[in-house]
Amino acid sequence: MASNSGKNRSIFEEVGGEAAALARAPAAGVIAAAGMGARRGIRLWLAALFLLVATMIAVGGMTRLTDSGLSITEWRPITGAIPPLNAADWQEEFTKYQAIPEFQLQNSQMTLEEFKTIFWWEWGHRQFGRVIGLVWALGFVGFLATKSIPRGWTGRLLGLGALGGLQGAIGWWMVSSGLTGDMVDVKSYRLATHLGLAFIILGLIAHYIFELSRSEVDLIAARRGGEGKLARMSTGLMHFAFLQILLGALVAGIDAGRAFPTWPDMNGQFFPADAFYVPSGGGVWHAFFENPGLVQFMHRMSGYVLALFAVVVWLRARKSAYASTRRAFHAVLVLLALQIVIGIYTALTAAQVHVAITHQVTAVILWVAIIRARHLAGAPVAGSLREGAL
Repeated sequence: MASNSGKNRSIFEEVGGEAAALARAPAAGVIAAAGMGARRGIRLWLAALFLLVATMIAVGGMTRLTDSGLSITEWRPITGAIPPLNAADWQEEFTKYQAIPEFQLQNSQMTLEEFKTIFWWEWGHRQFGRVIGLVWALGFVGFLATKSIPRGWTGRLLGLGALGGLQGAIGWWMVSSGLTGDMVDVKSYRLATHLGLAFIILGLIAHYIFELSRSEVDLIAARRGGEGKLARMSTGLMHFAFLQILLGALVAGIDAGRAFPTWPDMNGQFFPADAFYVPSGGGVWHAFFENPGLVQFMHRMSGYVLALFAVVVWLRARKSAYASTRRAFHAVLVLLALQIVIGIYTALTAAQVHVAITHQVTAVILWVAIIRARHLAGAPVAGSLREGAL
């Protein structure tokens, strides 16, 4: 990543100044020899966490698409790991669910057997969270106890655990919004916060893996040849993609993807009718979170602008002197085009479950591809230096 002392740092900027890194450069042989074993082990541990978090995002998406998120009405971080074990336990859980608005207003005809289906989705979602926390804790404590964590990395790895704990609390904050009043779903902005933090955690893990895949000496040298303008543009692309992810979460939160199954128009109109109507009677600003037409319109328009900006960044990346950097941005553009096609098909199918979850999984892949391209723009691989453009 390019690092300029006069510029603002992004959420994925390297901790510690370039000056400090350069100060350690004279001990190149020591650095190269002393830290590689730990870096490799930590990288494997982070790779396991990455796969778990990516799976968690997919399971969370399925939980939302199957309307399962409110099936467990209590937050029990410890005892909640034990599912119902007999008929009496199942009836107790079902009785609790019958007391919330989602059952009373939307699922009053649901049977106990049907309830079990949505219960298992939410239970599995919460278990993944527990597994991720356990894997993080075992790895972090193990590396810390053996003094294997490279200099400057303890805070970053501890931060991942803190974000994971915060994510659990936000998850309950989200679920609790659908348990009272007249809500049959969780509040969309809380869902967006929950999903957004999941993507931040996943992005940080991916960034750390890319950093640890190279020696500290290699990274110091690579940053000297970093392409500052391209790195800044790709940082903007990363933030823009994150905004689009949040807007997608708002769409999912109020089932807006099922409301306008046409494209490029929205049920025959460019701008949806009654875009600022709010059923709950809230102020106009509520429409930006609660009106399906306006929320989907924002998601569509943001997607178009994101695509245009991605092309601009890609055109700049084509001029890179490094083949690996050019290939990374080629991949971003291809994935973005694929994501747009899937997004359009999601709208045309009224967000059928298998299509919508494919759209979300592709967003994960695209997100990581953008972070990788940004990493290579700021710290290019010297071995890929080559004249001309591919």
